[in-house]
Amino acid sequence: MTGSEDLRAAPSPEPLGPEHVVSVATMTTDPTTDPTPDASNGVERRRWNDRRWTAIWVHRERFTSSVTEHLLAHLAPAAGERILDVGSGGGLATAAIAESVGPTGVAVGADVSVPLCELAYERAQQAGVPNASFVVADAQHDEIAGAPFDAAASQFGVMFFDDPRQAFANIRRHVAPGGRLAFVCWQSKEANPWFVGDALAPFVAPPPPALGKRPTGPFSLADPGETTQILAGAGWTDIERHPYEVVVTAERDAIADRDQLVVQGVGPEELDAAWNALQAAIAPLARPDGRYDAPLAFQVFTARA
Repeated sequence: MTGSEDLRAAPSPEPLGPEHVVSVATMTTDPTTDPTPDASNGVERRRWNDRRWTAIWVHRERFTSSVTEHLLAHLAPAAGERILDVGSGGGLATAAIAESVGPTGVAVGADVSVPLCELAYERAQQAGVPNASFVVADAQHDEIAGAPFDAAASQFGVMFFDDPRQAFANIRRHVAPGGRLAFVCWQSKEANPWFVGDALAPFVAPPPPALGKRPTGPFSLADPGETTQILAGAGWTDIERHPYEVVVTAERDAIADRDQLVVQGVGPEELDAAWNALQAAIAPLARPDGRYDAPLAFQVFTARA
């Protein structure tokens, strides 16, 4: 990518069709094989291309999908628009956006995960949403076909950049002048008691960030002031934050399960202890019917390119 003017001056291409789905953008490293610890978003690339992890992660969609209506309300997609969905995961939000822009519009989901892009495409095909496309790409620096977009969106997909300022600057280059940004991220860890990372910390340590890079994770954009500064530094204007709190009732595996512990690296000798610690952490959320009431505290940021 050579600069914002290059993307914005380009003629708007035709909506991306099935032949573009699960295509691979010009990535600097292969997302499925890159072994370099300090590669851009290397930790997250490896995590989200581990098919064991992505198979577990789809259970979490019971949480993430509960915020789609709030994302769409702030994004306000209009008929015929072209919208980029960053960190599109299993594609449910992308499909919702595609349906909102109608048959003359298009939604393009971009994600570093090959298995999730495959899943997203399969879902869109099964749901009869032909104007949803998916590309394997790292939005922190890759050029994504289809720019300039009228807007960019994300549903919990932007917290995993190890250089968020660079990432949001690159996303802005893909949006037409005056175009919109709307994304959902979590509020603080303390406001989200479903998070079990602290309970598991004695059993498995999170991987350290690459040298000179920012730690990634679900709460990396939780601080409103810091996130506003990141967006402003990346060239976005008219930045606003909209906090929400909802309670979602879900099965236990929407929060965590034993398979997750194994994938995260808990050894067999500590598996029972880790499982007991996890269950103790979420016990206050338990319902009499065996399900859990999970308070979700999230926020929607909006801005203009």
